[in-house]
Amino acid sequence: MLYSMKNIFDSLIKKKQRLNKLLPLKKEVLTELEDWLRVELTYSSNAIEGNTLTRKETAEILEKGISAVISGKPFKDQIEAINHAKAIDFIKKIADQKIKHTQIKEVNINNIHKIILTGIIDEWAGKYRETEVFIKGSNVELPQPIKVPYLMSEFLHWLSSQNNSNPIQVAADAHLKLVSIHPYVDGNGRTARLLMNLILIINGYPMIIIRNEERVQYLDSLEEAQLKDNINPCYDFIKKSVDRSLEAYINATSNKPILPAFSKNSISVIKSKREFITYSELLKIGELAKETGETIHTLRYWTKMGLLKVTKYSEGGYQLYSPDVIKQAKNIRKLQKEKRLTLSELKRMI
Repeated sequence: MLYSMKNIFDSLIKKKQRLNKLLPLKKEVLTELEDWLRVELTYSSNAIEGNTLTRKETAEILEKGISAVISGKPFKDQIEAINHAKAIDFIKKIADQKIKHTQIKEVNINNIHKIILTGIIDEWAGKYRETEVFIKGSNVELPQPIKVPYLMSEFLHWLSSQNNSNPIQVAADAHLKLVSIHPYVDGNGRTARLLMNLILIINGYPMIIIRNEERVQYLDSLEEAQLKDNINPCYDFIKKSVDRSLEAYINATSNKPILPAFSKNSISVIKSKREFITYSELLKIGELAKETGETIHTLRYWTKMGLLKVTKYSEGGYQLYSPDVIKQAKNIRKLQKEKRLTLSELKRMI
């Protein structure tokens, strides 16, 4: 699948040059940043594929391994977290060998996939599929299994010829091409995103994170390219992701927080003066009840009265609240007790 358009990634070259002048990072800062990226990339990439671990649970698993007991979560999800982190370490080792992206081999890509699927579907870990696969909820038709080896050979030939192209475009194209071939029974998206990051770090760029909060936009951009041959949304999406990572590293060189950089250009649910709140941090009403000590009935009534604001509704129709609402609910109860205010008076005050 070939696309032609003016290279939209050239504007990032100056930002990378700016970062290069600020490097190297202090060892402890670099270690902290890369550890955070390892967790966030593992969480986000797995969550896009349906993994149920939260960020905190992912971090705990990567720190403690299988000995960390995550109650109520599938063991498979925990293995996926460990495998993905190992795959990140693996692509870093490949990059450390100082190869060019044109020298990436079939065995490298298959080994990335093998790490991803080990302990989950061992018989197909690192091997091309021999059955048809489908993308749920999509009209994209994937190649017949008999075509996969040939298409992968073509793909590797294309990659080996990308000597003079902008490396960000190569990374974006490689990612799209691999997910469009869908050579494996499972783990195609994760493998493609890791390959994209391998190409980026080989060329001196930081790893990028496609946030779970951006899942719909991300998948829509891929489908737009696959069904309509419109690569622009996909390019724009990757450009913003690269820009975020470059900004985070630039912030780190000046001991500034890195999280604001990853909030930039993300699909936000709400931006408060204090923090960037992501979808995964929002609370269901039961969780809000646990945090505030109020009953679900009381919280629903306060919401109906306009005392508490629903930030968003889930796909299943559940009310989701910002963490800020915890403080607001506690304040409502405090004012009721201390000031003897009615709900109508509280509503006017709020």
